[in-house]
Formats: sequence, structure tokens, C-alpha cells
Amino acid sequence: GQMEHARQRQQVDAEQRVAQREPGELGGQHLRMQNSLDLAVATFAVHALRAQAVPLNPGYRERELAFMLEDAAPCMVLHDDSVKADLRALCPWLDADAIVRTGDGAGLLALLPQACALPDDLPRHEDLATLQYTGGTTGRPKGVNILHRQIAYNIAQREAWLPTRRGAEVVLCVMPLFHVSAVSMSLYLSLHARGKLVILRRFDAARTLEAVAAHGATLLPGAPAIFHDLLRCPALGTERLGTLRACFSGAAPLPREVLARFEERTGCPIYEGYGMSEAGPCLAFNPMHRPRKPGSVGLPVPGGELQVVDLDNGGKIMPPGQPGEIRVRGPHVMAGYRRAAPDAGQALREGWFHTGDVAVMDAEGYLHLQGRRHDCINVGGFKVYPLEVEQVLLSRPEVGEAAAFGVLDERLGQVVHAWVTPAPGQRLDLDALQAHCAAHLAGYKVPRRIGAAGALPRTSIGKLARNALEPVSAPDPISQ
Repeated sequence: GQMEHARQRQQVDAEQRVAQREPGELGGQHLRMQNSLDLAVATFAVHALRAQAVPLNPGYRERELAFMLEDAAPCMVLHDDSVKADLRALCPWLDADAIVRTGDGAGLLALLPQACALPDDLPRHEDLATLQYTGGTTGRPKGVNILHRQIAYNIAQREAWLPTRRGAEVVLCVMPLFHVSAVSMSLYLSLHARGKLVILRRFDAARTLEAVAAHGATLLPGAPAIFHDLLRCPALGTERLGTLRACFSGAAPLPREVLARFEERTGCPIYEGYGMSEAGPCLAFNPMHRPRKPGSVGLPVPGGELQVVDLDNGGKIMPPGQPGEIRVRGPHVMAGYRRAAPDAGQALREGWFHTGDVAVMDAEGYLHLQGRRHDCINVGGFKVYPLEVEQVLLSRPEVGEAAAFGVLDERLGQVVHAWVTPAPGQRLDLDALQAHCAAHLAGYKVPRRIGAAGALPRTSIGKLARNALEPVSAPDPISQ
């Protein structure tokens, strides 16, 4: 869907009337919708009212929502027909003044058909803009307080590396707008560029190609899984992407082979980057005006500090080529967590946010991710980062996707297992893959077992769901 920017003002007044409060008096507002005009405009309306938007996955069930509802204490809940949970069952955790059901994704504007003005009391730099709940990779989800200052500053940082053309961009949004990456790289980017935003309800490879052609899309933000699926679409080709000048990839590492095959078939470059809810979310990107490095998430965005520090105490800067934890500092870093998370003290130290991501910075300043600290596999005291193993597996043309992970072992503590999926039209010889790993990795990094799967478990935004990976029960010499 698409709409004129002027009509967004109607939604601001509509939400204020429903909430029956003045700008600045509103607390958090839960937004639980699939991609739609309602969700896009509601986000800006909440911002304009100096309230705090709380985007949530509409697929969450009652158990997953209870904690976040109690933690956020929203004054209003907006949801559409895609919501899976029974909100009546959540009343013990809900203290909202109003619950608004929008229908099919374009119903809120009907609340106020006439034109209206924006509030006089617009947001200040230090006002809370968004409460973004993390995926809970270290336990319970944590509510990240994001300020208007942080959003505005990070837009300028991203613009320095990935400049847009005022009034000339058509951004195709296929990622879910409850995710911080989609909001930053689709919603905010299109508004800053004064361009057009085209929103798909959900990602579908064929419909994405149709939308590029129909709307003349110029920019396509996505995740690696999106580009992986587009490669499997027979219609993919330069004639379908003639207007597309750039794709942006984030949220997870982009396999080099996916990047190379996509660019070869389309002629459109993919600029890979890195970020997270707590910082940015744009922390690094391969810049448009400098050389890109496949396999790297690029250079740190200007206007902030990013360092790779030792994994023991987090205070010593590592030399180029040596792995360490990424830490960041600057105006683009979050205001803090909504409530004191048990591990918040480990993340926020002396003005630095320690990301938990392990990376190597090369001599030219480009970042190369190696994985999450807690994903590290300890094989008899030797550290193995899954991403390194996965990159070796993905260097084989017959491998479409790969996931390496640790499995308990009586002797070594942990050993490496891996699941792989075949590339389109390819067969997997698991013995050959094992030999390939042995030729390119130290012995303790070589997967003890490799299994073939039809698909890997993914989260709602296409990230690999490592906690859903099962041990490979037995090697299967040849699988399809």
C-alpha cells in the first residue's frame, strides 16, 4: 500500500481523540499489526504525540506477550486481524485506556476523514520515541528505550554511508515493520528521502519482483533470507529489477555466495551492514562511495565510536585481525533499558555499550563478524565461532544454507555439529563436505557430524533460530 504524506496528519489527531489525552501525556502504545498503511502511519502518529511506540510481533501468543504487556504498561493497544493472541486472556497484564482493532490494515484513517493539523507540541530530542523489545537471546526480552535524538542522529549517520536522492527514491518494504531494522531502513529512510514507501503485507519472492516492476522501486532493504529466496525465484533477472539501484542487507550475516549470485543475476549491488536495537540500529555499512568488501559488514558509521576489545575484560583494543567484542559509544546508543535487566551492567559499562558480538577489524577498518559471544562453541578449551564454520560450508556451490552449533560431548565438553540445505538443483554429498571442512579448518573446528535438511529454522525476520537446532543424530553419506 501507499498514501500521501499529507494524509498522515489525520492519524495523529485520530489517535489523540481515541486516547483522550493531550500530546506528551500519552505513555506507551502497543502496535501489533502486520505490515500495512495503518502500522506505518500509526508509528509516526505516536511519535508526533510525544508518546512511545511499542512495536510487537502480531504472531506472539499469550505467554510471550504477558511479560511485555506488564513491563511496558501501555495506555493504548492498536491491533489488526493478524493478531494471534486472545487479548481478553491478557487483561490481568493490561492497563490500557483503549484497545483499537483496525481490521484489514487501512481502517484507522476512517476515524477522522477531514484534514487536520499536527500538534503544536512536537517531540523534543530527549523524548522517548520507541520501546523496542529485543529477541530475548540472553533470557527474557529487554525493553530498549530509544530517543528521538538517537533516531535522528542515526539517520544522518546512515545517510553519510548510503546517501539517498531527495524526492527520487521508491523504497520497497518487505521486512516486518515491528522489527527495528525495517523501521530504520524502510520507514525512516523513505521519509527522510521524501520518497515513496511501498509496503508488502508479508514477504513473497514472486510478489516482491512484481512490486519492483509495478512501482519502479529503487531501494530494497532486506535480510539474507530474503535475497536467498529471491535467488530461487525463476523470474529473477535484470529485466525485473531495472529501476532498482541498491539493496541493503542486515539483521544477520549475508553469505558471500548469496551476494555474488544475486549481483551476477541482477546487476544490482547489495550493501551489507550491521546494527542492533540498542545502538543505531545502523552501526556499520559498506559505503556506496568506497570499495565494498564481500563478507564484511563494512565501516563503522561516522559520528560515533566503535571498537573491538578483548573478550576477557572488555577494556583492551584488539589489533587488526584479532577477534574481540564490539563495543560502541555515541549519541546513537540507547538511553537504557526500561527496567533494570539482570545483565544490563555487563552491557553498559563506563559509557560504552558492549554488544556481545564478536568480530575482527581488518587493517582498513572494515568489520568482519564472527558470531555472538554466547554462540561460541567450547571444544576442549578451544573456541569455535559458528559463522567461520558456516562460511566454509557455504563456499561449496552445492550448499544453499548452513548452520553450525555446539552439542554436549562427554570428553570435550562440546563438539561441532552442522545442518546444511542444498542449493537449487544440487545434491549434497555429506562426506565430501566433511572433507572440505577438514581441508580448510583446524581439526577441532571441523563438524563432528553434518546433516542435510530441507530448510533451517528461522525467526519471523529471517534470522537463524539457533535454539531450535537439533543435534545431528547420525551422518547420512549421501542426501538430496
